[in-house]
Amino acid sequence: MTVITCIEDLRRLHQARVPRMFYDYADSGSWTEGTYRANESDFQRIKLRQRVAVNLENRSIKGSMIGNEVAMPVALAPTGLTGMQHADGEILAARAAEQFGVPFTLSTMSICSIEDVKAHTTKPFWFQLYVMRDREFIEGLIDRAKAAGCGALVLTLDLQILGQRHKDLKNGLSAPPKLTLANILNMMTKPRWCMGMLGTSRRQFGNIVGHVKGVADMSSLSAWTADQFDPRLNWGDVEWIKKRWGGKLILKGIQDVEDARLALNTGADALIVSNHGGRQLDGALSSIASLPAIVAEIGNRMEVHMDGGIRSGQDVLKAVALGAKGTYIGRSFLYGLGAMGEEGVTKALQIIARELDLTMAFCGKRDLREVDSSILVPGTH
Repeated sequence: MTVITCIEDLRRLHQARVPRMFYDYADSGSWTEGTYRANESDFQRIKLRQRVAVNLENRSIKGSMIGNEVAMPVALAPTGLTGMQHADGEILAARAAEQFGVPFTLSTMSICSIEDVKAHTTKPFWFQLYVMRDREFIEGLIDRAKAAGCGALVLTLDLQILGQRHKDLKNGLSAPPKLTLANILNMMTKPRWCMGMLGTSRRQFGNIVGHVKGVADMSSLSAWTADQFDPRLNWGDVEWIKKRWGGKLILKGIQDVEDARLALNTGADALIVSNHGGRQLDGALSSIASLPAIVAEIGNRMEVHMDGGIRSGQDVLKAVALGAKGTYIGRSFLYGLGAMGEEGVTKALQIIARELDLTMAFCGKRDLREVDSSILVPGTH
């Protein structure tokens, strides 16, 4: 039996157990994938200061994100098609997050619906919103998130148009997968995944099918989604959404200091420094490289979170040292989910928590709330 010691172990298992089109969907970026790779590699350039002979008893990695106490300042990021990585994937990930004590964020483009996840959890989860041209549908979606008691609305601002993701185009990505010869042959090599999918009825976009006029199946859904992401989305829409929602609002997809200032003016509770996992504008800065300037500009007036490239607890520590009050993992938990279902998501969280705790200790700190840039080697960040 494989001993799982790091996120990379889970990634390899995920790749072995999940059909290629869904693994590639999770583990790829747009165009050359330069920004996708930089999200990870730029963390490696930041070096830590090891300290010794410090009392390291009674350590704590607890944190707070938008007023919620969390076991560590790590949330599960919204990821589309999660229920295609493993049957009922969103439900399993939400349960694992709840048990661990960190937030789970459900994507608009999830397979399991808001109501599905609500029925299988006992604490509020967060909901991520994409703005579509069909504003009646969006109003309904916001109202459904409110009815489900979601603890925060995460509004994604960087997907008005879709980045070109070469692997998805080559694989003919769809949910459920198109039964081409290549796809059938590939799925035949993934029996665990196939058995799971045969055992669930959740195989299409649960938040959309049955909730949009005229969309009752995959063929009508494809036609609807092809033209639905709204290129007209602007800061005025944020104001309308904030008013409709009425609860805690997080703005996702901020990469530029000027946009951070505009985000501050909306009265949102937090922003997420994010380049959509390197899946939108290839050639953009990595998230960790963009973080310090945004924290310097607005970090004392608004909670700044970040996502992109986090594959270890060390990465979380470095983000916190550079001013992030919260971080998000997408691929890291998807690897666990695809590898081992709910148990794999829990394993991913355990790995990151242990790495975060040990690295903090090596840097001479006992409480994550005490961590700042003094734990980093000058000139490496």
